[in-house]
Amino acid sequence: MEVTDSLNFGHKDRKDIYEYIERHGTVREDEVRRALNFDPAALGAHLTILRRDGYIRKVGKHVEVAYAPEKEQTVELGDLEVTIRMAQNVDLESLVEAIHEVADEGRYIEAETVADVLDHEEVVLRHNEVSSRMVFVGTVEEELAGWVHLDLPEAEKLSHTAVLTVGTRPEYRGHGIGSRLLEQGVEWARDHGFEKLYNSVPATNETAIEFLEGHGWETEAVREDHYKIDGEYVDEVMMAVSLR
Repeated sequence: MEVTDSLNFGHKDRKDIYEYIERHGTVREDEVRRALNFDPAALGAHLTILRRDGYIRKVGKHVEVAYAPEKEQTVELGDLEVTIRMAQNVDLESLVEAIHEVADEGRYIEAETVADVLDHEEVVLRHNEVSSRMVFVGTVEEELAGWVHLDLPEAEKLSHTAVLTVGTRPEYRGHGIGSRLLEQGVEWARDHGFEKLYNSVPATNETAIEFLEGHGWETEAVREDHYKIDGEYVDEVMMAVSLR
């Protein structure tokens, strides 16, 4: 079932418009009109309501999901020039590939789940009242080197928390890209009112645990034998950082 099946857009056409924009990222209004065969006046009315209700925003002649744009940053990290920016739908294939590359090392189960969800939904960013997420990527000469993903619960009792995953492709490790992406994710979450972030890793992933501890994260709980990796039971280390 599509996530948007549970939303109350008030009109099937508005649901179709929203799903098209969410699936394709930033698109021109006339592209939406042609793709969905809408009368210009009817499309304009529906877009106005979607903007009013906070589902989409307009940028010139384009529309996109209603996250405020984040300024792209280029930083020097050792001998690399790294661009940190909000992910876009054009990044989907390389993003899923990069996450799987890290997850396939067998030590980051949460990341594997993120990759599967992105691949299945074919949408990088989500922003609605049921399920939202933010993703930043780090690129080196246009190649995606790493990512940070924030799963943002919309349930009222969990809306002050988020689940963060972060990773760097093996060939780009050791330059500080992961640290910079982690800082970007934490900063974005704090700026948007989140109070606590979580990240879970297998106990065998000592590198990840040390990395997070080095950035102020603490072990909040351990679930014994939660994972089964290569036939062996492995504890899950649930880590957290407070943003208050």
